Amino acid sequence: MTGNIYVVDDDDAERVWLHRLLSLQPNLTVRSFPSGDAFLLGFEAMESGVLLLDSHMPGSSGMDVLATLWNTAPKRFASVLLTGEGSVPGAVAAMKLGAFDVLEKPYDAAMLLHVIEAAFLWLAHDKSSAAHAEQARTKVEALSPREREVLMGLIDGRANKVIALDLDLSPRTVEIHRANLMTKLGARNLPEALRVAFAAGLIPQI
Repeated sequence: MTGNIYVVDDDDAERVWLHRLLSLQPNLTVRSFPSGDAFLLGFEAMESGVLLLDSHMPGSSGMDVLATLWNTAPKRFASVLLTGEGSVPGAVAAMKLGAFDVLEKPYDAAMLLHVIEAAFLWLAHDKSSAAHAEQARTKVEALSPREREVLMGLIDGRANKVIALDLDLSPRTVEIHRANLMTKLGARNLPEALRVAFAAGLIPQI
């Protein structure tokens, strides 16, 4: 990994741990901020990089920071929202504001570093390129009608049981469709599936 990384967290212990962990990685320049407001004071002069952003902070929350970046510098940062209250609707809302990923606490160092590496790769390529969008559309088109319906239910934040009721299917059948669509999209988790859906134009950004 090579580049700039910004840590924004009001929890002193968490912020120091993240700073120390990332400082051990080669070729990373790490800067830390104790609040969303502190980061926003100077972000306009910052170089492009990966942003680790706590969701709940006094003053400007993580979502507030994402909204500001989306309106002023939508392509400068690959933002990873760190939250202790992971939910599908929350992840969708964050990604509509341009978040690269949503990572639920607690997470281990290996998982965090994997996400950061993927974020740097994402930054290195044009996120709006026609080739990337076409690849995502091809993956979505490979879904069966049922798999696509299950995907849209997941995007709406519905649980498997609710999707099963809506589609007049058994919960087990929905689980099978969900596993199949994740494989076809090349997604290991829901945020990755959401990124494909965004790129394919299934979810309009704000």
